[in-house]
Amino acid sequence: MANKWEEYIEKIHYSDRYSDDLYEYRHVILPKPLMKMIPKSYFEDPTRPEVLRLLTDEEWRGIGITQSLGWEHYEVHAPEPHVLLFRRPKAMGQPPAPKPLPKKK
Repeated sequence: MANKWEEYIEKIHYSDRYSDDLYEYRHVILPKPLMKMIPKSYFEDPTRPEVLRLLTDEEWRGIGITQSLGWEHYEVHAPEPHVLLFRRPKAMGQPPAPKPLPKKK
């Protein structure tokens, strides 16, 4: 089972980033067979494992999703439960603005 898990993790797809004024976004597409291996407690209704609930950083990293710091799983889309939507504040993804040089005297 561990070998299958690793095989599925390698097939996780990360979208390009897109943004609005406040957030940077991306979606992560899990291989459908991986969805069947995720703990039942990660689903909105454990008796109907179709739609994930919002996962914590530790939980989504634990199923094999790798992203830099600051990303938040903010939305689920019931028609495509294997697609996880992430966002982070726009300022986190940008390098700090360069400091102005001191004026010469």
